[in-house]
Amino acid sequence: MSDERKQALLERNGKFLSDIKEIRRRARANIQAGPVTEGYRADRKKVIDVLNDVLATEIVCVLRYKRHYFTASGINAEPIAQEFLEHANEEQTHADKVARRIVQLQGEPNFNPEGLATRSHAEYVEGTNLVEMIKEDLVAERVAVETYSEIVRWLGDDDPTTRRLIEELLENEEEHADDLVTLLATLDTKGSAK
Repeated sequence: MSDERKQALLERNGKFLSDIKEIRRRARANIQAGPVTEGYRADRKKVIDVLNDVLATEIVCVLRYKRHYFTASGINAEPIAQEFLEHANEEQTHADKVARRIVQLQGEPNFNPEGLATRSHAEYVEGTNLVEMIKEDLVAERVAVETYSEIVRWLGDDDPTTRRLIEELLENEEEHADDLVTLLATLDTKGSAK
């Protein structure tokens, strides 16, 4: 686009938010920073720390759902176990996306199993029967919904890419919680707690 065309667009649309020549200069000056530009307004280190806690939460949820998948038993176990497996796979996808974003922000994803449970927002509770398993998974989903909502508010407009990622995870966690409430209701109507 010619300089004249750019100027015409600026004049027609009003004030442009930034000086494009200055943006180009800064982009060349800090090329090693990848996608983290001077326009990034969040505290990058704090965002990485928060994302590592989210990563731990997702990993703990994968592990809990996998255990529930493999240990679910009883007459109603098969469809519930399949739901556990589906949720485990979705939580793994969440973990992968969060780890990828941490790397984009020039951070290190923390996969160290030591301290994983203490970094996680959700707890790892096994449950001894289907109802307990579903309830523990539902509690974990509700914790994720609340903490991810808080992260979205905290990020605001300072890091829209991370905010959208957390909003996507939040939407999926709400769906999981809804699925689990439905499973509990189904078990109640069948009169089965095992």
